[in-house]
Amino acid sequence: MLTVHKMYFSIFILLWGWILSTECRTHRQGKEIHEVYKKGSRPQRQRREAHGEGHKQGSPILKRSPDITKSPLTKSEQLLRIDDHDFSMRPGFGGPAIPVGVDVQVESLDSISEVDMDFTMTLYLRHYWKDERLSFPSTNNQSMTFDGRLVKKIWVPDMFFVHSKRSFIHDTTTDNVMLRVQPDGKVLYSLRVTVTAMCNMDFSRFPLDTQTCSLEIESYAYTEDDLMLYWKNGNDSLKTDERISLSQFLIQEFHTTTKLAFYSSTGWYNRLYINFTLRRHIFFFLLQTYFPATLMVMLSWVSFWIDRRAVPARVPLGITTVLTMSTIITGVNASMPRVSYIKAVDIYLWVSFVFVFLSVLEYAAVNYLTTVQERKERKLRDKPACACSLPQPRPMMVDGSYNDGDVNELGHFMAEDGDKQERMMVQLALGSERGSARRKNQRYVSMRIDTHAIDKYSRIIFPGAYILFNLIYWSIFS
Repeated sequence: MLTVHKMYFSIFILLWGWILSTECRTHRQGKEIHEVYKKGSRPQRQRREAHGEGHKQGSPILKRSPDITKSPLTKSEQLLRIDDHDFSMRPGFGGPAIPVGVDVQVESLDSISEVDMDFTMTLYLRHYWKDERLSFPSTNNQSMTFDGRLVKKIWVPDMFFVHSKRSFIHDTTTDNVMLRVQPDGKVLYSLRVTVTAMCNMDFSRFPLDTQTCSLEIESYAYTEDDLMLYWKNGNDSLKTDERISLSQFLIQEFHTTTKLAFYSSTGWYNRLYINFTLRRHIFFFLLQTYFPATLMVMLSWVSFWIDRRAVPARVPLGITTVLTMSTIITGVNASMPRVSYIKAVDIYLWVSFVFVFLSVLEYAAVNYLTTVQERKERKLRDKPACACSLPQPRPMMVDGSYNDGDVNELGHFMAEDGDKQERMMVQLALGSERGSARRKNQRYVSMRIDTHAIDKYSRIIFPGAYILFNLIYWSIFS
């Protein structure tokens, strides 16, 4: 029994040894095959590469050049030799001024504010210069592109926007900064900026005005002796997006200029200007300001056709138009800066206000004259007829040569008894009184006709004068 167990144990040991030897041999052969494949002859490798390219020709990603970033000797700082130079100084320090070309692409003109007298613009600002310290060897003469992290380690122009209120570089999703370096040291530095700058506006012709604003670019530290700033391609250096539009303005033109700016403490600096001209759309103000004001003036003329005795109709009409004109003037001035000169819209609104106010004064004059007239007529009608009010007749000698017809013609008065001379004097006095009353009645009738004539003439004078004002106004400001 023991012999059988020893035999089984020996067989197990032999099988286990054979399995281990087989696995070691297989692993060694696989390693040798891998090494032979790596160290195979060049024709075999070429055949294998050609065979592999034949199968993977449609995959463009395999055609890329080797990734040089895996080699520690090809870091950007080492390739550009950044640590070997002092980039706190400009290129060619101590020599002639370094030329820096600029071009701009305007992405959007975001807003124009009349109250704050400024504008907001988003643009791509690009700088071009040559820094031989950044030159590097290259066999294919291709440029190298970097992001904003390398910009902090080299020299870049210190540009700023003159008269800017707020500005920032976009940082979504990363800083919108790009640096491109050519093998010979030529550099392109581009960034995306939004800037809010001041614009001196003249509102003397508002809202029929045309405004010219400018964005000014200048170096902060380097004078013209150290940095020569210029437009890279002249007026073609400024590009604009065709989709740029504003709600209240029509963009007429963009153009560039270059000037020198002098500071008494530091010297002369090159300054670049981006000029653009804006013409305001008038249709909005026609609907919101001019048409309502004109309608209020025309509404005030309705009172000329209302009876002068209809006080509850004419007075509220005049007050309503005056208050409405005051509201229109207040609303327009609330959205405008408080300038010290008169604007074109102020002239139109205040002249319209004067026309409305004069229509109220016209009814006040008509009502007053009518009241005075009626008071005098009432006094005359209520005046008692007494002898004391009669004028004393002039004594006159009447002889007996008269007949009854003459007496009837004088006063149709004849008594059977009495003195004929006294009767003639009384009749003459009564005739004089009747003549005086008739003349007074004619004068009052004439006054009544004049009060009606004021309304009649106003129906012609007020519209005619307002039409003449509009002709003069639009011929001057349009």
